[in-house]
Order: sequence, then C-alpha cells, then structure tokens
Amino acid sequence: MKTIIHTPTPNIDQSLDFYKKLNFAVLSATDHLLTDGNAIFEINEDRHARAGLKLLKSSWKEEVDKLEDITTVLPIEKGYLLSDTSGVWIYLIEQEEELQYDLEDIPLSVLGNFAGISLEAVDMERSLAIYEILDFTKTMGDIEQGWIGLTNHDNFTVSLMKPNSCPHLFFNPSITYFNGKSNPVIIHKIRELDLPITEEITAFNEEGIVDNIIIRDPGGYGFFIFND
Repeated sequence: MKTIIHTPTPNIDQSLDFYKKLNFAVLSATDHLLTDGNAIFEINEDRHARAGLKLLKSSWKEEVDKLEDITTVLPIEKGYLLSDTSGVWIYLIEQEEELQYDLEDIPLSVLGNFAGISLEAVDMERSLAIYEILDFTKTMGDIEQGWIGLTNHDNFTVSLMKPNSCPHLFFNPSITYFNGKSNPVIIHKIRELDLPITEEITAFNEEGIVDNIIIRDPGGYGFFIFND
C-alpha cells in the first residue's frame, strides 16, 4: 500500500509556487506529485477534489466489505471513497503498479520533521475502527487520553484527537511537523519566504512568545509547524 497526501487547488500555479518556496521536490510534473523528503503529496486540479488521504493498492474489496458495516463507501473511478468522523475524505485507489519513488536522498523541506496528519474526530472509536480496517495500527495514546496515534505499513502516521482538545485553530486535515528547539529558526525561514501565516500560537509559551504557527496551502490543507 502507498499513502499519498491529497490536496485540491484553486490554481495549480499558486499551489506549485507554495510548495516550491518550501523546498518541496517535484517527483512528477505531469501528475503534480511532490515530496517534503518524507511524504508524497498530490495536488489535484479537479474541481471535485477534496483534502484528504489517498491510499493505493491492487484491491480494496476485502476492506470495503468490512467498512460498509460501519460507514458509507461510494464507488468512484478506480476505487472507492469514504470519510472518517473528522469529515476527511479517504480515497481508496486500486492500481497494480506501485509508486516507485526513492525519497532517501531528497532533503527535508523548510517545514522540518514530518509527523503525519492530525485530525479532530467527533467519534474517535469509529474513526479508529475505520483506520484499523485500512491497515493502521495504534502505536501511541488511547481514547481515554483524548489522543491516538496510528501508523500503517507505509510508516505513515494519523493522529486522532477528541474535539476541542487544542487551544488553537484546527483544520481537518492538517499536516504536523515537530521541530523541537529548531522551530523558532524554521518559523523565521517561513516569514522570510513571505508566506501567509494563518495563526501565530503563544498558548504553550509562558512568556507569550510565538513558538508554533499554522499555515495553509492554497487548497486549504493545514500545516502545524510545532516545537513538540
């Protein structure tokens, strides 16, 4: 299975400019596939495209049979479409040929250390069940703690959080980058790129210093640039 971050765009040139400013590498100019050195991103110009995840493998029939017991699954071209309880769309695409991209020698983007996507789920139990059917395994946290981390065989992480657990804006879905003490330097680099900052966060800093920020791509995908 291959995991792709799927983002729409109102204007392909604006989206490409956003990602290239952040030092994303182009994997396929034809298919608008890019990478931050860890994950693969697809920018989709289709007017029906929505922010979410795209999961690729040869057949999803077995998983779809199980998913239909707990949620609605729609047939689409080349596969299926469903949503978790955060409202995020999950595209299950069937294709025989697996994407073959070696990301090992690609430098990280300006955003730093990729840590998967984060979602606020109104029903964490049902979202957990959906992702477990899709080959994600719980690796961190618990429902009682209000946070769960799940990872699949593609080493891609999805973090589920209960509603209203974060003291800042939250966009479903959002990509998380954890940079520790390096985060102020990364925030400074983003400012120098003259990219709009959606929120400057001081809630975690006793001195009121902006040590975390949120930005968004032209299609609305959120990016949490956090220090932990």
